Amino acid sequence: MTRKKGHRDSGTPGGSQRQLRVGELVRHAMAEMLTRGDVHDPVIEGHLITVPEVRMTPDLRLATIYIMPLAGRDTDEVLAAFERHKKFLRGEIAHRVNLKFAPDIRFRVDERFEEAERIDKLLRSPAVKRDLEHEDDE
Repeated sequence: MTRKKGHRDSGTPGGSQRQLRVGELVRHAMAEMLTRGDVHDPVIEGHLITVPEVRMTPDLRLATIYIMPLAGRDTDEVLAAFERHKKFLRGEIAHRVNLKFAPDIRFRVDERFEEAERIDKLLRSPAVKRDLEHEDDE
């Protein structure tokens, strides 16, 4: 007997297709609001902010919105500004994305770029270069 795969065992990295699709809709709604200047806050208006990813919980009731100010400047202040406008943003997302329930939202700074830069610096370090050259000699 074959069993139809549910969303919990879809095997899709990052969640089910539904989670990914809804996350992308929320991401587009956030990006559009930022582009149009719908969030009236001097901190947010004073920065170029990207929304690289939104992750949804399996029940679609919580959206974790990852943000990144240009060049990683003033991340704490930008995060605090988004927290101040959380209620407004949640309402706008509910209006723009047709879901049964408006998801709760939380904001996180996207640290993938910093992590990639840290790994790159580590790989370029003299100790790692020496170890790699030593392996080539063997």
